[in-house]
Amino acid sequence: MDTEPGFLPRTEAMLARAAALCQSRGARLTELRRDVLGLILEAEGPAGAYHLLDRLRNRRGPAAPPTVYRALDFLLAQGLIHKIERLAAYVGCLEEDAGHAHAAQFLICRGCGQVRELDDPALAAALAAAAAAAGFSVGRATIEAEGECAACAAARATPKSRAAR
Repeated sequence: MDTEPGFLPRTEAMLARAAALCQSRGARLTELRRDVLGLILEAEGPAGAYHLLDRLRNRRGPAAPPTVYRALDFLLAQGLIHKIERLAAYVGCLEEDAGHAHAAQFLICRGCGQVRELDDPALAAALAAAAAAAGFSVGRATIEAEGECAACAAARATPKSRAAR
């Protein structure tokens, strides 16, 4: 029941890297997991589980929520996606170094809902230092900062405030 077109060539290349990474770890990127990852990678923004379920049904036919959640758990464990807790949604993490482990840092726009991932070692080091000062050792951290992106701030500016410049 493949009613949706295939993935874009860029996505196909990332999916091939993800499959190779999984194989090197003794894990398997099944067709279902591959489809879920592809849907996340091609989403315009963070994708929620039920949005993914609807899209998966368009590609594969009947599917139940546990199907998607099991695939998401696998992709998270392999470091191929991140979960944005604030949005209960997922984003891909395959740009340069597929499946790399790193502290996830996200900027979330209240206006448009877009999410930008940062990879700032100084921010991760500052968190580790603050935690150490409190007698705590950070094992894994996800930082989510909510605010407004430059495009939304510009769109929100009124003609009156522009004229005053």
